[in-house]
Amino acid sequence: AKMENQTRISEFILVGFKSHPGSQVLLSVLFCTMYFVTVVGNICMILIIRMDPNLHSPMYFFLENLSTLDICYSSVITPRAALAFLLGRRSISYVGCASQMFFFSLFGTTEAFFLAVMAYDRFTAVCNPLLYQVIMSRRLCVLMVVGSYLSGCINCTIQTGFTFSLSFCGHREINHFFCEVAAVIHTSCSNTLVNELVMLAVCGPIIVGTALVVFVSYGYIITTIIQMPSAESRHKAFSTCSSHMVTICLFFGTVFFMYTQPGAASSPSKSNIISIFYTVVIPMLNPFIYTLRNREVKGALKKQFKRKGFFK
Repeated sequence: AKMENQTRISEFILVGFKSHPGSQVLLSVLFCTMYFVTVVGNICMILIIRMDPNLHSPMYFFLENLSTLDICYSSVITPRAALAFLLGRRSISYVGCASQMFFFSLFGTTEAFFLAVMAYDRFTAVCNPLLYQVIMSRRLCVLMVVGSYLSGCINCTIQTGFTFSLSFCGHREINHFFCEVAAVIHTSCSNTLVNELVMLAVCGPIIVGTALVVFVSYGYIITTIIQMPSAESRHKAFSTCSSHMVTICLFFGTVFFMYTQPGAASSPSKSNIISIFYTVVIPMLNPFIYTLRNREVKGALKKQFKRKGFFK
């Protein structure tokens, strides 16, 4: 019977936002624009960091990796969703759905770990400035990035493996605009209790663990900044951390709202809207948050423009 189920369902239909037919073109334009801004913004960020020797520090090494991750993260979902809204082609193959879920979980989990790693980096810079270069060695930075991706790999393999071991009978409609884990589990005709427990057991510690690292790091950072003697040093320390704090609040705020609310999965329209935020909006905002709030990046940008002859 299991084989029969697998053959009977060769594709799913993503019905997120289908209830507003008039807004389909608008949604498509919105998604295309946001995706374009995300890719261009993050590529510019990577290029600025690469071209300016002053930005070859651990903080910017993580930032460059975050920009690369945001491009990948957004690419898994946004172009496909924009096309679906525009052309009304909402079917996604069984394999396509599994691979979309795999990569979305991979990049999403890695992003949470990246933000924790970046919080630790800022904690070391502000609370242990004299030992900063020693602690945050090139080797440790690379290990932290690789570790983040490995953690993402473990999580996405578990999530996708467990979800696609379920049986899917006649019900093919996924109440979402991409193959999000909870939404796909809802379409199954198997008993999904084990899956929901696995999701909670794996995602729970990841979200809580990374958020704890972030909040503890920032607790120490804020305490240290408050105790600094001069207003100038307080301002300088705060300006290097403020952009990261904005990103953290946006990312963890939406993830907590999404996955820790009772009944979040049972309200698809609400979860669709929140999902847009962390899949499309945050990757687009990150480069702006980091450039607009960061003196060093602004300085590097000006230098590049001067070199190209835009400014005298």
